[in-house]
Amino acid sequence: MTVAVFLGSLLGAMALGMPIAFALLICGVALMVHLDLFDAQILAQNLINGADSFPLMAVPFFMLAGEIMNTGGLSKRIVHIAMAMVGHVRGGLGYVAILASCILASLSGSAVADAAALAALLVPMMVRAGHDRSRSAGLIAAGGIIAPIIPPSIGFIIFGVASGVSISKLFMAGIFPGIMLGLSLVVAWWWVVRNEDVEPEPRKSAKEILAAIADGIWALFLPVIIIVGLKLGVFTPTEAAVVAAVYSLFVAVFVYRELKPKMLYQVFVSAATTTATVMFLVAAAMVSAWLITVADLPGQVIALLEPFLENPRMLMLMMMLLVVIVGTAMDMTPTILILTPVLMPLVKEAGIDPVYFGVLFIINNAIGLITPPVGTVLNVVAGVSKVSMNDVMRGVSPFLWAQLLLLGLLIAFPALVTVPASWFY
Repeated sequence: MTVAVFLGSLLGAMALGMPIAFALLICGVALMVHLDLFDAQILAQNLINGADSFPLMAVPFFMLAGEIMNTGGLSKRIVHIAMAMVGHVRGGLGYVAILASCILASLSGSAVADAAALAALLVPMMVRAGHDRSRSAGLIAAGGIIAPIIPPSIGFIIFGVASGVSISKLFMAGIFPGIMLGLSLVVAWWWVVRNEDVEPEPRKSAKEILAAIADGIWALFLPVIIIVGLKLGVFTPTEAAVVAAVYSLFVAVFVYRELKPKMLYQVFVSAATTTATVMFLVAAAMVSAWLITVADLPGQVIALLEPFLENPRMLMLMMMLLVVIVGTAMDMTPTILILTPVLMPLVKEAGIDPVYFGVLFIINNAIGLITPPVGTVLNVVAGVSKVSMNDVMRGVSPFLWAQLLLLGLLIAFPALVTVPASWFY
């Protein structure tokens, strides 16, 4: 009955068109009434405690860093570097998009920001070169979801706070799977363009490649600073976010000089608006998370999935299928906040490595960003590239399947995540 109240109130509020944060609060109130625990003070206290977290301070700073990079010319220079390196091969602009997605992922951690920046820069170029517009937009959308996997990752921060798993370990464990996501797109793009008759860009000389790298070297230094700093324990993930924001601001204003003082206000407002949305979601979800624990919903889920506890791989498969289904109807942040307190006890009960689960969980949630009908990244790319939603959905399909196949591979062979993670630890 408790599960029915939880799902019924949440889905019912969403069906009425209520914003997800408010739907989560309604869900919390419904659970409190059902459990005969209603107290406005408890509701307010959990709402405040939900946002009162030091690790969550990383979110606004990484959001700010992403805004500065897109406005201040760092993202543009990353694309130029990728163009110089792989633009000359068959289907080269697609490989440029994939390489640029991987590099940008190591700078901002925001799938929406990266996808929007690359769609604005590359989709017109790919269409002029002769590539199908919907396929080009689909590739950019699929490349954008690498951002929540390669550190710094806002998704890992939110999952780490909700689950109690080390954010630094999640960051390190996400590096290799993030690269594998990029490689899966390379294979899918090669398959898509193998019969296309598109003239590639002229090959750049060694001098031109070095010039592009020299121009973008300041942007390339940022992921090195973050990863090395985390590895050596120089700063925490939260402090890394501050370093990323300050460094990108310095480079954009004083080195590249593309971010003018009069533009700073709009950059800060944009970052603050996005941050407020995310933080309110986190705070509202913590109300439901507390009541989920009180109502022992994890215990009920464990009872339902008890037959799979002796087989961790089968259990992971069932949990990932659940996340895929939820991801089609819900955005990444609320999915993390709602399912983490439900699934983590199950993960611990089955003896699954929480870091390994966290990486696959975030990959799955990232894939949900390009899964219709909600697909936040699909909507952003459709708007920026002026392609209809139906066309973007058609264009992203081969890349979505490639990433789902990779997810299946990681479920079948956990060592693909755990072994490289041990190198970075």
